[in-house]
Amino acid sequence: MHKDLLNLKNITSSIAEDIKIFQIEFDRALSSDVTLINTISKYMVRNRGKNIRPILTILSARLIDEPNQNTYRAAAMMELLHVATLIHDDVVDDATKRRGKPSINRIWKNKISVLMGDFILSKALINMIGIRDFDALEKISNTAEKLSAGEILQLEKSITGSMTEEVYFNMISQKTASLIATSCELGAITTSKLPKDRKATHDYGESLGMAFQIKDDLFDLMGSESDTGKNSGGDIKKNMKTLPLIFALSNMGKSEKRKLNKLLSIKKKNNSVLTEIKNIVDEAGGFEYARQKLEEYSKKAIDSISFYPESDYKKSLIDIVSFNSNRVK
Repeated sequence: MHKDLLNLKNITSSIAEDIKIFQIEFDRALSSDVTLINTISKYMVRNRGKNIRPILTILSARLIDEPNQNTYRAAAMMELLHVATLIHDDVVDDATKRRGKPSINRIWKNKISVLMGDFILSKALINMIGIRDFDALEKISNTAEKLSAGEILQLEKSITGSMTEEVYFNMISQKTASLIATSCELGAITTSKLPKDRKATHDYGESLGMAFQIKDDLFDLMGSESDTGKNSGGDIKKNMKTLPLIFALSNMGKSEKRKLNKLLSIKKKNNSVLTEIKNIVDEAGGFEYARQKLEEYSKKAIDSISFYPESDYKKSLIDIVSFNSNRVK
């Protein structure tokens, strides 16, 4: 097990039993009578990530009160929604790797992958109805819309080449932060419903989600494929401009900008081109600026829950912010 996963296991030791209950709920929600679906599900579960979103739902609930069946259902549903989104993303991106292993579309091809993503989305909807809580249903429905809108916005800007810092933050708020914010707020909705609890957990998740995406964008430019388990330089190869690149292009001289744009216009970017782009972005202060924003959002996340009394659960939420800032993949 990788060091960052070991650290996360330590961070979440206070909710170890809750995570077991969530896992049962998740497995139940994903079950099917179709052999191929179960085969893909088993592969997917073995290759799943850190369960950050359900962990945040449970910790947010524990921060306020005792979790209940709806809390675990909500946690399972948010993970289903996340997994379905990842499967569809890999098809759209022609990705060949996910967390260091062949992606589902690489093994079972695009048609089955899209249908599998649709199946998981339908399971999320069934699970959503089981919650029978209008506040939760409204929140989840709005989040599903934001996820799609954020992805389409990113694709639009990659085609037109018109990504700005303002649009970038709006885009990652929708495509990444909205899901994490809702995961946290569902912890409050299923235990409290008080406006102050909903706002605090939502604001914590929103800021953490922004920091999470900025960290991923830094990995895409700086990390190696062996470190991240994803296709290296994927965003640049798809002409998607993320924060380090946006800042660099806005803060360099004309000659440097022409050079960088020329490299970005190369259709098939090999490792040599990617390394040159990385060096130019670094010299222009792009990585440093992204790190500063990462720290700003991390501080906002911690400040959002500062008024809660000290507890193991509050400490875990704070530690997850630090975990994100320091994770290696």
